[in-house]
Amino acid sequence: MVSKRPASTLVEDPRTLRAIAHPVRNRILTELAATGPARAADLAQDLGIPANQTSFHLRQLAKYGLVEEAPEAARDRRDRVWKVVAEGGYLVNLRALEAAPETRAASLVWRSHFERWAHAVISAAMRRTSVDDGAVVTISDTALRLTDEEARAMVQEVNDVVSTWAARTRGRDPQRRTYLLMYAAQPYPDLEIARDEHGADDGDANDSLGS
Repeated sequence: MVSKRPASTLVEDPRTLRAIAHPVRNRILTELAATGPARAADLAQDLGIPANQTSFHLRQLAKYGLVEEAPEAARDRRDRVWKVVAEGGYLVNLRALEAAPETRAASLVWRSHFERWAHAVISAAMRRTSVDDGAVVTISDTALRLTDEEARAMVQEVNDVVSTWAARTRGRDPQRRTYLLMYAAQPYPDLEIARDEHGADDGDANDSLGS
């Protein structure tokens, strides 16, 4: 049975946007989403950062309403366990945020951070293909002919599959490690964008070699 994906939380407060743009805090949020409720010490071990640094960032995330304590998962009253508030993740509407003067600056910061992060993720995956540690690494792109409505339906189906696997595997299991799944659905980038990213196309290269 397909698990219904929890509704995403729309980000409208610039302070929240800045909080999720912070790389360490964003990583803590994603780890909590993957594992479920966790202690600061567990997160510190998983992420390879000092426990006091993890505790500080958790308090900051709680200040902005992004995480909260999970007493139902604690061993006793002194045991502090944290969980994400938005189980369905966050929806960032850049067009709307950048159209409003009060959120434009924060949105531009988030956009810049995420673009750098996306480039770093792909670069890391390319480098990882030469590491033989048993990890599954895959990079793929597929061109599909879709109406906009069909594209929305396809993305929803993909999200439902991911949600099913997330619910099935959530929890602390020493045999599992956290995988990152990132994909982008968009109208196919035009050739001008491709030239900006990769330099001259084959025709330009041949003309240059022949001159």
